[in-house]
Amino acid sequence: MDRSERFHKIDRLLKDRPIVPMQLFLEELEVSHATVKRDIEYMRDRLHAPIEWDVKRRGYHYTEESQFSLPGLWLDAAEIQAFLLMEDLLAQLQPGLIRQHLAPLRTRLETMLANGGVKKSEIRSRIRILRMPARSVEPKHFQTLCSAALSRKRLQLVYYNHSTGEETQRIVSPQRLIYYKANWYLDAWCHLRKALRSFAVDAIRAATILPANTRNVSNSVLDVHLGGGYGIYAGKPRNTAVLKFTPEAARWVAREQWHSLQVQTLDADGYLILQIPYSQDHELMMDILRYGDRVEVLEPLSLREKIVSALHKGLRKYRAS
Repeated sequence: MDRSERFHKIDRLLKDRPIVPMQLFLEELEVSHATVKRDIEYMRDRLHAPIEWDVKRRGYHYTEESQFSLPGLWLDAAEIQAFLLMEDLLAQLQPGLIRQHLAPLRTRLETMLANGGVKKSEIRSRIRILRMPARSVEPKHFQTLCSAALSRKRLQLVYYNHSTGEETQRIVSPQRLIYYKANWYLDAWCHLRKALRSFAVDAIRAATILPANTRNVSNSVLDVHLGGGYGIYAGKPRNTAVLKFTPEAARWVAREQWHSLQVQTLDADGYLILQIPYSQDHELMMDILRYGDRVEVLEPLSLREKIVSALHKGLRKYRAS
């Protein structure tokens, strides 16, 4: 237990009991008599804690009129490590996204850890995130989107279409930010299209908060329109893909969550049959193709034919080279 954690424990004991004998401090803090005395003296002299010794009752207590609280942020070592871990993991996922806002707090927490003899360098060296290919997000745009979503204000966006290379002006009512497959997306009501849309945050060229309040859409409606099919650009599901995985692939796929409404069965020969609702097949096709000859599309016929065509095109390229 580091010193800051001991201060927190001493404060809690004094607030929970009318009198705290020295023996209880020794048992709870698991330190020496001299250390407890030094901690109490520090709290009285440096933190102005109104701790008094009661001769008759042989214990410490806060003065009756005391409304004392430990100054600033007081966390134990485990809580500090948990916070620094979360901040570091987010920094690994999207470097620089919110680090400038957390930097002062990080510095303070690192100092508190150092006082307790804990090495914060262990966080990065012991827990590592290997990122999938992620598109860069402009931190100032991300912060604007967060502010608008939380304050329930509309946004004016300049949005870049990766497929056409065109930019459009959009007025949207932000609903929620989604982190999906190493990239950020904004679920919003688009006032231009008069429908729900998902916007890739990396494709936002400019973002301005407007004074008008958002048009609110319930989470249940968002889930139906944006979470019912497969992938980030879901929409309402129009088809169900039926995929058959080899026994080797089945050992992995059986533990994967491709979709919240998926249905899977394992036959007597070890083949896995996976049923997935979807509306647009582009992202689903990419996930199917990465399994190569270890998966077969059984239904629908249209999806099966697209996979066959994609495999033939790839084969022709290899044969031509």
